[in-house]
Amino acid sequence: MRPFTYERATSPAEAATMAARKPGSKFVAGGTNLLDLMKLEIEAPVHLIDVNGVGLDKIEPGSDGGLRIGALVRNTDLAADSRIRRDYGVLTRALVAGASGQLRNMATTGGNLLQRTRCAYFYDTNMPCNKRKPGSGCAAIGGYSRQLAVVGGSEACIATHPSDMAVAMRVLDATVETISPDGKVRAIPIAEFHRLPGTTPHVETALAPGELITAVTLPKPIGGTHLYRKVRDRASYAFALVSVAAVIQRDGSGRVALGGVAHKPWRVEAAEAALPRGAKAASAVIFADAKPTHDNAFKVPLAERALGAVLAEAKG
Repeated sequence: MRPFTYERATSPAEAATMAARKPGSKFVAGGTNLLDLMKLEIEAPVHLIDVNGVGLDKIEPGSDGGLRIGALVRNTDLAADSRIRRDYGVLTRALVAGASGQLRNMATTGGNLLQRTRCAYFYDTNMPCNKRKPGSGCAAIGGYSRQLAVVGGSEACIATHPSDMAVAMRVLDATVETISPDGKVRAIPIAEFHRLPGTTPHVETALAPGELITAVTLPKPIGGTHLYRKVRDRASYAFALVSVAAVIQRDGSGRVALGGVAHKPWRVEAAEAALPRGAKAASAVIFADAKPTHDNAFKVPLAERALGAVLAEAKG
């Protein structure tokens, strides 16, 4: 780990101002991803800003009948909240499917959204990676790609986003609230928050330099059956090969988002009209532009079957 300086912020505005004052700064809360990346010298911030004391650790009613989740709410507390369990069950299920109890006790809502890919080539500093070093190339393309993206990739990157929580947030149409160093606040729809790789896979979100996530808001509950199915290589503490977050209504209509298949949580709203006709019809739309590799072509039928299992479970 390289040397860095450290300070604590006492408010969101102060944290953002600190980041602007020292370019190359990073915010740290639970540190469950950032500190590992620093040890591997994948991330090398010159300055760490501890945001644990800025007061963003509450879950509060929203003005529209939904909920406002502070960016520092720990994953364990979010999953266990009675309002989340009752009205946003897909979110509880996704959170519990992720990581381990110890990590969920530390990981925060904002940090979970900002997780970086678990692509093996990203973690291997001896290999070229456009996310780690822009312009160096992508060793995954033409390399071993079993875990990687089948849709939404580019000639520069085929990495996947690792978060389970973000997939559930996408199906719920959450909004990410932020504050900038100049004090400006904004609300970013979750659909626009994570970016596809294109030619700049190192630019992973819509955040500007120094911009701090302050909260995630959920709209009022939409009812229906909330399900999250995660297919992985072992029963726990493993990232998804394919995951399905779904909210299904009694008539078979609903919403669905997939994890483990793209650079961001993957939701194709046009496919949701096909849900009453079954998983095969919906999957045909979801993966219309899929470009799987030899190693991960199995993900397309696997996702269809996982979606089929979710739809069957929703019907009882």
